[in-house]
Amino acid sequence: MMRIALVQQRAAAADPQENLRRGVDACTQAAELGADLVVFPELWQIGYSACPEDEGRTQAWRDLAISDCDPWLGGFQKVARDHGIAVVPTFLREERAGVSNAAAVIDRSGQLRSVYRKVHLCDFSWERALTPGDGFEAVTIETAAGDVRLGVMICYDREFPEAARSLALDGAELIVCPNACMLCDDRMAQIRTRAFENSAALAVANYPLPHMNGRSCVFDGRAVAQGRPRDHRLAVAGPRADLVCADLDLAALREYRKDTIWGVSHRRPHAYRALTALRPPRPAGVGQNGAPR
Repeated sequence: MMRIALVQQRAAAADPQENLRRGVDACTQAAELGADLVVFPELWQIGYSACPEDEGRTQAWRDLAISDCDPWLGGFQKVARDHGIAVVPTFLREERAGVSNAAAVIDRSGQLRSVYRKVHLCDFSWERALTPGDGFEAVTIETAAGDVRLGVMICYDREFPEAARSLALDGAELIVCPNACMLCDDRMAQIRTRAFENSAALAVANYPLPHMNGRSCVFDGRAVAQGRPRDHRLAVAGPRADLVCADLDLAALREYRKDTIWGVSHRRPHAYRALTALRPPRPAGVGQNGAPR
């Protein structure tokens, strides 16, 4: 049994050191509760503070970006090592060109196993200042509950079925999703669906009120038991600050994945060519400028 802890807590705007302190405290508390894996909301390092529009302040915001070997991440590596827990902290990452929205995967020994960069940016907002990632890959990490094949997507990524499916195709058993948005009922249905359709567990960590509305959640993806529909929701938090824990039965999930009709085993990839076309066809009745024909 793997215990997942979701940090549904407030972060300080543009104050990395304060957020490191709060983050280490949350990891320590999670370890005391028996957690094997701790997941933070999106851009925890800067409290998901928006990129300012004026040039001078924009550069100051960009200067908050860090490299993968920065002491800020080192603080999470230390707390992971000290308590034997895996941790997924989130941060503004320094790139060769620009900055990205990133999540680090740190195993229970404190080793940095991978860094994921958000692919689907909300570039209709201030996130246009970010550099997008270029793919989805799962990684096998060691936890106190055993090895798990882990994938990461961030917030808006979950609104594209291809993101979770790509991770499932790479063997992800558990997909974690750092988040920073209002989780309305439709988005909660998306989360449940991503777990259901991929036969994979999905854990989402979101900010509480007043920044966002909480509802951090875990679904285990085992939608059927003994031939009958099963509620695979393990946890859904309320709107206020919390440390949300859920126990994931990895052995049961693996057994379920052997025979389920969902997931990746019954796909027909040759029929989905339009999904990978660089210029997918326009919906019928839509003209060149997007106006109805």
